[in-house]
Amino acid sequence: MPNDILATFTVRRLTILNENGNVDDALMPVLSETEIRRMYELMILTRTFDERAQALQREGRLGTYPSTLGQEAAQIGSALALHHSDWVFPSFREMGVQLTLGYPIHRLLQYWSGDERGQVSPENFNIFPMCLSVGTHIPHAVGAAMAARYRRDPVVVVAYFGDGATSKGDFHEGFNLAGVFRLPVVFICQNNQWAISVPLKGQTASASLAQKAIGFGFEGVQVDGNDVFAVHRAATEAIEKARSGGGATFIECLTYRMADHTTADDASRYRSPDDVAIWRAKDPIMRLERFMDLRGMLKDGYVEQTKTFATSTIDEAVRTMEAIPPPLTAEMFDHTCAVLNPRQVRQREGG
Repeated sequence: MPNDILATFTVRRLTILNENGNVDDALMPVLSETEIRRMYELMILTRTFDERAQALQREGRLGTYPSTLGQEAAQIGSALALHHSDWVFPSFREMGVQLTLGYPIHRLLQYWSGDERGQVSPENFNIFPMCLSVGTHIPHAVGAAMAARYRRDPVVVVAYFGDGATSKGDFHEGFNLAGVFRLPVVFICQNNQWAISVPLKGQTASASLAQKAIGFGFEGVQVDGNDVFAVHRAATEAIEKARSGGGATFIECLTYRMADHTTADDASRYRSPDDVAIWRAKDPIMRLERFMDLRGMLKDGYVEQTKTFATSTIDEAVRTMEAIPPPLTAEMFDHTCAVLNPRQVRQREGG
C-alpha cells in the first residue's frame, strides 16, 4: 500500500522590532514618522487608561476590571490596520482596540462602573459589545462575515480573543465555517500565556496556536505580540487578503498578561515572579520608545507631553462618566422578556 503524504504545513513567526529597538528593514512596514507617533500615543493612552481604571476600581468607583498591561502592541498594531467600516467583535480585554478606533472613553469607564449603557456603540461605530463569555462571540463574528458576503459588502470582520478561547467549542465551530466558506474574517488571538490560572501548556499540546487554523483550511501565523510593527504588518496583510476575497486568517499574537487576570484575581498564587520579570523586560512600549529614541523621535519633551495629554484626556473622561445620572432600576427589565410575569411587573414598578 502506498504511504502517501496528504499534507504538510509550516507556521511562521513574524518579528520585526527587537527588544533593543532595532528593526529588520526588509520586513519593516512602510510607516511615516506621524504614523509611528500615532502608534506610540495610542499605546500610552491605553496604558494610562488601564492604570486609572485599576486605581478607580480600588477606590470603589469601578467594578471588577481586566488589565491590558503588556498587550498594547497587539491591540493598537492590529486596530490601526482596520477601516472604519470594518466590524469588530471584542472580548473583554480590548480597551486598546476600542480607544484606537475612537470609542468614547467615558463610555468604556461607564461600562466598567456597572452601567450597561456604556456598551451602546455610538452611530457609525461598527463595534459589537464586549463579550464576557469566553469565545462565544467567535461564531457571531463569522455570521457577520457571512452576512457581508451575501450582501456583497466589502468589509472585513475581526474577532479578538485570548488563548483560553481556543479551548472552546465556539472557536472550532467558527473556524470551520470560516474555512469552508472562505469568509472575510480575521481572528486575532492575544496569547498572553494564561487562561486565568491555567497556563498554555495546560490547554494545548500544539507547538503553536496558529497551527490550529491549518486544519480548517486557512493560514495561521504567529507574531511577536509585543512588536507593534510585526502585529501591524500581519494584520494589514490579513485584512486586505480577506477584503479581496482571499478568506480567513488566524493571527496568534505571542504576548504576556503582566497584571492579574482581573482585579478580582491574585496571579502571584499561580505564577512565578521570575516569569513576570522576564516579560517586563519585553515591554512593548519600552521597545517602541527605544526604536524612536534611536531615530531622534523623542526630543523636546515629547514623552512627557504625550503622557500629560493622555492623563488629561482620561481625567476628563472620568469626570464625564461620573456626571452621568445612574440608570433607572426599571431599565434592567427592558428587553429581558417578551412579557413580564406578575412578580417582574411588581419589581419593575419598585414593589
